[in-house]
Amino acid sequence: MIQGLGTLAVVKCFRKLACPLGRGIVAGMKPKLRFKPAEAVAHLRASDPALAVLIDRVGTCTLRATAVDSVFSALLRSIVYQQLNGKAAATIHGRVLAVLAKHGGPTADALTKASDKALRGAGLSRQKLAAVRDLAAKCQQGVVPSLQEAHGLSDEELVTRLTEVRGIGPWTVHMLLIFYLGRPDVMPTGDFAIRLAFRRLYRKRREPKPEVLLKHARRWQPYRSVASWYLWRSLDTP
Repeated sequence: MIQGLGTLAVVKCFRKLACPLGRGIVAGMKPKLRFKPAEAVAHLRASDPALAVLIDRVGTCTLRATAVDSVFSALLRSIVYQQLNGKAAATIHGRVLAVLAKHGGPTADALTKASDKALRGAGLSRQKLAAVRDLAAKCQQGVVPSLQEAHGLSDEELVTRLTEVRGIGPWTVHMLLIFYLGRPDVMPTGDFAIRLAFRRLYRKRREPKPEVLLKHARRWQPYRSVASWYLWRSLDTP
């Protein structure tokens, strides 16, 4: 599995409205949150006084689902962006899309037709080339669902299926669930920024272990995605 996914810099690429992941991608299904943010915020305020203070500091929840034409496109972008800064990753991603455009666009079939030479020339490392090849194969085998099918699968089913792809771990799937599919109750315990924000907000002496986060987050259910969004925002809000 390709490492380096939990960094704050990468998280910002997912969550900042100023840097939407759908840029350069033709929208398929209209993105829509699967919950009402106002109801989520009201629940979080009532269930956690410390989080209520943070909500007041950050302000209105502006979490939105990002347009994407397929699960393949979202995961392809995630693989390309791993371990790179935003500018370099965007350049390579654009070059990969240009290669795929010669074979019909950003699809698994197009990636299968593209040569290793062309994809390496676009800037993919050997490790990432192997990962995107596996992604294409898993799409063609039906392991990676279509976007429409993904909307009908549970969070757990999507984590199980998508982490079969080389280079895709739970963190990547959690970001997909929150920022692409608009799921309300995702708790990305493996995220560095979440752990840092939690530690600061609740004044913990040490970085919390996943089980500590999960235990505390029970009070946030069924809106842990929104709680996570506020934790992320706390790191760049005065």
